[in-house]
Amino acid sequence: QVEVVESGGGLVEPGGSLSLSCSASGNRLSIHGMGWFRQAPGKQREFVAVHGRGGVTNYADSVKGRFTISREDAETTVTVSLQMGGLKPEDTAVYYCYAARNKNYWGKGIQVTVSS
Repeated sequence: QVEVVESGGGLVEPGGSLSLSCSASGNRLSIHGMGWFRQAPGKQREFVAVHGRGGVTNYADSVKGRFTISREDAETTVTVSLQMGGLKPEDTAVYYCYAARNKNYWGKGIQVTVSS
């Protein structure tokens, strides 16, 4: 079992920056990748970014150049951070972190609101 816990988020004005963090418990060698999806009201959950082992990263076109994902591995915890810049109202969503092991383990989600 892997426990995934998100932190950060909140309210920010358009053009501002915000950081999300996510920690997954478990042996770092058993967690293949960690990343983020988001779900806006009335829309389907969509991919945002992923960080795999070996430093491989991938981003949705809508966030490329604005978001940066980074990963830190400890013995029993893996943490990913999502640095979000140039935020737009359309980035408003609940952001969900996941950790990929034998299956995907999901966090409960955290609200990000971009509004003036």
